[in-house]
Formats: sequence, structure tokens, C-alpha cells
Amino acid sequence: MASLFERLKGENRAALIPYITAGDPDAQATVELMHAMVEGGADAIEVGVPFSDPMADGPVIQAAHERALKSGLGLRGVIDLVAEFRQRDSDTPVVLMGYQNPIEAIGVTAFVEKAAAAGVDGVLTVDLPPEEADELSAALGERGMSPIFLLAPTTSAARTREVATKGSGFVYYVSLKGVTGAANLDTDALASQVEGVREACALPVGVGFGIRDAETAGQVGRVADAVIVGSAIVRLIHEQASAAGGMNAQGLEAVRGFLAELRSAVETARH
Repeated sequence: MASLFERLKGENRAALIPYITAGDPDAQATVELMHAMVEGGADAIEVGVPFSDPMADGPVIQAAHERALKSGLGLRGVIDLVAEFRQRDSDTPVVLMGYQNPIEAIGVTAFVEKAAAAGVDGVLTVDLPPEEADELSAALGERGMSPIFLLAPTTSAARTREVATKGSGFVYYVSLKGVTGAANLDTDALASQVEGVREACALPVGVGFGIRDAETAGQVGRVADAVIVGSAIVRLIHEQASAAGGMNAQGLEAVRGFLAELRSAVETARH
């Protein structure tokens, strides 16, 4: 992750990091969609691990979790999909985003070993606070993977400094008070919020929640180190798959095209 942000700093642009819920609409489509997103301009990919109680996610991603769980896909299967993705793409960073319970079910050591072997670059565990993450963070660090943590608009400067000492790769700044896709993003206020995070944290700042289209992606790209887009992509995937009875070439092209729009906006945001 560090090399990605160092390269993009030299290019004077933010990273574009799309989110996908693994297994939605099906497992094989997940790998195809990951490649389509890279072709469209993704610099890294967040892969959501299906979970029965995705408390941080709004209705769009909650529904995607439910669809994926019906297919029987779990954490081990998601890691296998990353390994399959790595057969064609050894460069694009992949971050697993999920919840602590599936990791506990497998066991921290077994999870970290399997994730490292598959080519995972980072892990963001939504409901695991940094104060309780020492075991997982240490195991990830030993295998060269980044433990990534969330910051909220209500996070104090003192706690931001603490998170910065425990995480690596980047920090995920939640730009809204609420769940994913919950409200409109106030991009005017965002600049000062991100600056406040930077004063307390030396890690790159990725911003997610509320980025719906190329316009908001460009606005966020002017101030953040990474633009993270989730619900808008998950909604598009579901619409395309529902219309065609599955993910077909037209659906993949729609996702690729949307990513290209986002990438263009992010590339031109600071120029």
C-alpha cells in the first residue's frame, strides 16, 4: 500500500478505491468485476466479506451481503477469490473489509496465513477498535499486510494519533455520521476535516461514504489521498445483474465505464 500512495503523491492525484461485496451477484462474477474495475481505473480494491450483521453498511450493501450469504460464500471463499484474482493481477492492492466474527471463527493465525498466501494487502475490520486489535495487527504486520482503521467526524485528535500508531497503509475517514450511502456529502466541510486528520496522523487519508458519482469523486479527490466508492458501485452491479439475470459482458462494461468516469474526475481534480 505504501508504494501505491508514494507513486500517486508524485503524480499529484488521489487513489481511486472501489468497493465490491464478494459473492454479489455470484462468486465467479466477483473476480470478473474486480478485473473490470482495474481496467476502468481502480488503483486498489476493497473486497467486502459477506456478514449477517453488517452494522456500518446502509441498505444497498446490506442487501448485497444477504444475496452473497445465500450462495454460501464465507471468509475462506472470499480469500480464495482474491487468490484467483491474483492469477492475472499481481499488482493491484486488495483490502479485505469486513467484521471480526468470521476472523474469530477461523482463528487469527489461520486467517492471516491464508490471506497472505492469497495476496491480500490490507485488512479493515469495521467492528474491531484499535485498542483491541493488537493480536490481529501484529500478525498482519509480520506477514506484510496493513491493518487499516476507521476514523469518524467525531473522532478526537488524541484518538486519531493513537489510531495512526496502530494502523498502516492508510486510514479510512468516514465522511458522514451514519451508514454507507446514508446522506449527501458536504464537500466544503470535508477539506477542513481531512486537514484536521492530517495534523494528527501521518498516514494517507482515504475518504469514503457518500461518494455517489464522478462529481463528488472529483471533489473528494481534491482533498483526500484516496477516494473510496462503495454503495454506488454495488447498486450498479445489482441493477445490471438483475436486468440480465446475471453479470454479463454488458454489465461488466457498465461497471468498467463507471470506474472510468470516476478515474477521470479524480485525475483532473487537482489540475
